[in-house]
Amino acid sequence: MTIATAGAERRAKIVSAWSFDVFDTFLLRACATPDGVFERTYELSGISRICPNVSASFVQHRIQAESRARRTAREKRGSGEVHIGEIYSFFPFRLFGLARSDLNDLVESEFAAELELCRANPDMLRQYLDMKRAGHCVGFISDTYWDSGRLARLLRACHPGLTWDFLYASCDHGSSKSETLFATYLSEQGVDAGSSFHVGDNEKADIRGAKRHGIRPRYYPQATAQLASRFQREGALFELLCASAPSRLDHGARTLRRMVAARSAEKSPAIRLGLTVLGPVMAAFDAFIARRCAEVSGPGRKVALGFLGRDGFLPHRIWQELHDTRSAYLEINRRVSLIASADTIQPLVNLLSKVLKIDAPTFQDMMKMMPPKVALFFAGFPDGITTGEALAEALSELIDPAEIVELAAGLRARLLAYLRHAIPGFDDCTDLVLADLGYSGSVQKALRRIFDIEGLGIRVHGAYLMSLDDAFDDIAEDDSAAGFISDLVVTPHVKRMLIRNVALLEQICCSADGSVRDYDGDRVLREINPRPASQIALAGEIQSGALAFAGSAGKVAREFRLSPYATPDIAARWCAATLARLLLLPDEDELALLGGLKHDVNLGTHALAPMLDGDFIRRQITARGLSAACTSAAPPMWLAGSFALMSPSHAYLYTLFGANRLPADVFEESPGGSVQVGLFRGDGEAALESVTVHRTGLGELRIRIPVSRAMGIAMIALPLPKFAAEGLLHGVTIQTADDIRDAAESQDVIGVAADSLVYAGIERRGDHYRAESEDGCLLIPVAPMAEDIAIYSVAITPLGASLK
Repeated sequence: MTIATAGAERRAKIVSAWSFDVFDTFLLRACATPDGVFERTYELSGISRICPNVSASFVQHRIQAESRARRTAREKRGSGEVHIGEIYSFFPFRLFGLARSDLNDLVESEFAAELELCRANPDMLRQYLDMKRAGHCVGFISDTYWDSGRLARLLRACHPGLTWDFLYASCDHGSSKSETLFATYLSEQGVDAGSSFHVGDNEKADIRGAKRHGIRPRYYPQATAQLASRFQREGALFELLCASAPSRLDHGARTLRRMVAARSAEKSPAIRLGLTVLGPVMAAFDAFIARRCAEVSGPGRKVALGFLGRDGFLPHRIWQELHDTRSAYLEINRRVSLIASADTIQPLVNLLSKVLKIDAPTFQDMMKMMPPKVALFFAGFPDGITTGEALAEALSELIDPAEIVELAAGLRARLLAYLRHAIPGFDDCTDLVLADLGYSGSVQKALRRIFDIEGLGIRVHGAYLMSLDDAFDDIAEDDSAAGFISDLVVTPHVKRMLIRNVALLEQICCSADGSVRDYDGDRVLREINPRPASQIALAGEIQSGALAFAGSAGKVAREFRLSPYATPDIAARWCAATLARLLLLPDEDELALLGGLKHDVNLGTHALAPMLDGDFIRRQITARGLSAACTSAAPPMWLAGSFALMSPSHAYLYTLFGANRLPADVFEESPGGSVQVGLFRGDGEAALESVTVHRTGLGELRIRIPVSRAMGIAMIALPLPKFAAEGLLHGVTIQTADDIRDAAESQDVIGVAADSLVYAGIERRGDHYRAESEDGCLLIPVAPMAEDIAIYSVAITPLGASLK
């Protein structure tokens, strides 16, 4: 930390004393918060053997015991400062199979946990020693339940031979820094407050407390407010998504992130995102890839490592940054590999069935052929565009299998020529490790078929950031596949939620090039890249931040004696929580930074799909309900981010749904009565129809009004005062189909323009309305209908009297 003074000589003249806070300033822990010490105490004390799998209960009881001890001390002594023994005197010993005589053992176990987890902060240590060498009075002032004797043992354990001129522990003096501890220090040490400094991380105790006594404070925050908030969200997601695992000890992963960020100059939001979020994920993934390579290595084996383009571009850059071992960047995608692996029509059917929309020029570009029957097939659809599923079903009748075999053989030969150029000594390799973001190993399986057709005995091993593990049972016996974030780390429900939102990660990790479509010798032939230059530049900035983290993390980890990747399962869980926090619970800054990204579908079309669409989610919830909105198909590609645009609470509800923790009977709607609506025909005739008013778990009301084309309805009159005389109108939506069931389930939800609604006898300001009389109505114009059924849905949050 830089001290803002006029220089070393001036500082030496005016400073008489330097005091340092201990925890989270001079000492840092290899856990993000103090409750990590309590979780380690649970393990070291042996309680984990007596009462297994209850670490969360132990930690919470330890926290509650401290609260009760401080409250009792405040009532009896006027100050909440307590010793560690007083804290454990309020602990529920019997619950954990202990007796009160075990109090000292618990104290010693917690102190052993502190000794294990605490490290001297190199930045503070350098400053401390500089001040001491300069002849200043130097020491420590700490708000702590550890007495000065134990505090001294801890400091010297973290830095043997450390000396000081004074050491104050608040529990020894019955007063904190926010109370009179600073005054005691000044009086006993005979220090001039005006020529003294105090360095600490706590705004209230260290900064305001020092200022109150005339001491000049130097603020050393343990994390920015933004990073601390992200850590808090990550911790919540860890407990939700990895519920069976202890959630507080991460071998220093978050401490490492904090210190790398603290040592980096303030840069753009994109670089900071890469530095503090994406970089830690990719560094952990890199360690996993290294382990995978080691696992498949052995006597007589020659292992090659390849990163699959385009999503593997950033992991490849990080590998090049951190390792001397050579790796290849392989531009192979699902389309190319599946076509090249085809010796029957089935791989092509599998590929096309996943294409949303496709036309004849795109098919010809993909297949390098246009049989007459295929051309006629496309001509039979409006604008020559059909679904991939329809084309896949008809394909066996449209193409001669011999044409497929010939097409695949040519592409296969070009692909193998490219591999021989990209991977030196390719034909001598015994094993090829493919690193990629994931997910079901389709490229790996296609390469296996290609190698088998060509008589190549190279074993293929997948190393994936995320894996759909039930897709790996059919891989060849000698091959292997493993995901860093596997179904042993998070549940299959959670995995599919993450992958539903992974398009964001793909775009950030992606290369600046278009996707491969073919090869010409050692040259890659690529599709056009439809992504805007601004998006490519933003991804490059984020990647720069990730590379900066990867490049400095090793050195910082060694300085602080941190081993964040030493235990693979713990590293994987925290990587999952970090990634899930970005994908599922983004903050406002991330939404602003990333919300404009587009996803290039790059399979059957060159179209760009939006990442975010908050209005889409609002319409889905209005028309179909919360759970149905959570299952919406893409686009938008970043569904969780679209929920977050509505509110962080909506994003968390989506996360709960994806984790299978959102009970339908709590959050879904239930009937709450009925109301009669007026249906007015174009010829002036009118009828009353009774419709159900539903109440959702969030306290909103839903009214769904079906009309048929045969009814000729021109206007719907909804008597708001009958069930919600005052409220917020969130919108009116329309779903259409040829029968009422299909209409109700349709994801194609159209919003009725707010300015087309008529408020009769109702005062309206923005979304807020208030009925001026009992006869007030919301008039909804009915649009001309192209299909037989339309369902008009209205969403309201009642603010006054409502239907019972």
